[in-house]
Amino acid sequence: MQTRIFNNKQWFYVRRPDGRVGAEHYELRESAIDDSLANNEVLVQARYISVDPYMRIQQHERRTYDVPHPLGIVQRAGVVAQVLASASERFQPGDWVLGYNGWQLFDKCHANDLQKLDAEAAPVSTALGVLGMPGRTAWFGLMEAGRPRPGETLVVSGAAGAVGSLVTQFGKRAGCRVIGIAGGAKKCAYLLNELGLDGAVDYKAFSSADALAAEIQKQTGGVDIYFDNVGGMVTDAVIPLIKLRARIIICGTISQYDGGLDHPDLAPRMLQHMLFQRATIQGILARDFVARMDEMRAIVAPWVKNREIVFDETIVDGFDQLPQALNMLFEGKNVGKLLVRV
Repeated sequence: MQTRIFNNKQWFYVRRPDGRVGAEHYELRESAIDDSLANNEVLVQARYISVDPYMRIQQHERRTYDVPHPLGIVQRAGVVAQVLASASERFQPGDWVLGYNGWQLFDKCHANDLQKLDAEAAPVSTALGVLGMPGRTAWFGLMEAGRPRPGETLVVSGAAGAVGSLVTQFGKRAGCRVIGIAGGAKKCAYLLNELGLDGAVDYKAFSSADALAAEIQKQTGGVDIYFDNVGGMVTDAVIPLIKLRARIIICGTISQYDGGLDHPDLAPRMLQHMLFQRATIQGILARDFVARMDEMRAIVAPWVKNREIVFDETIVDGFDQLPQALNMLFEGKNVGKLLVRV
């Protein structure tokens, strides 16, 4: 068989940002890639590429929960792809697969680095969303660290995002009263009308943590579980409202990602509230629950198949749009999971 040659495009991460990340921190390169394969190697073509807040964490100079993303390599990311050629018995051309192939159109990888997807069971893009890393974070973050009980009040910041929108729905199914915090009237209407929450707070409508706290207190009467995706002023507003034995789950602090992780601007003034209310606070990372994905999918996948939960996606078309798409996360332009379709 004649060797096929493809024109590959790759976004290389070449410069660390001090603040907001942009196209100037990447370099688009083109090269040829062919379909000659070693034993158990697979050639895949990207169809959906993930854009996630953790990418900005990895771009900081200091070690966080991981070493900094190295300069001069392809930006790492989860990818839903199709197999073009395979030297593995496990995959055939046309198969849909999930891998960590990064921001590139084509990739050769070992078969062990890929997971086959059932395109008939659920939309393949959900492998990067509700049935992937964001779903895993939301499910185990809430159910394991949050330990929700019927009748409790759950507050979720970043409630219209990929993780937050799922946490709110899982909380409702657990019998909680759920209040979502998001930026803008449109997103708050989405929380109420599409996700069916009990209340919604537009943090952008308040100029101080005290004013925001007053509105959250009005809608909640106190907080049993706080699932935090945002940090900053929003968390400053919520912490004083926690009840006795409250549980706080720290999933993300996106308000601090544009330089704030290297030079934090918030002091530990929350600790007195943790003491007074004998509350617990726990960080949650998706990587801690990779081995339990089957457990989560057994519960959540039927809800997805039957459309019993909302799993919205914001899809940007065009491989060249990847750096700009990453920036959208920090401007609040997405609802649900943010993906680039190529």
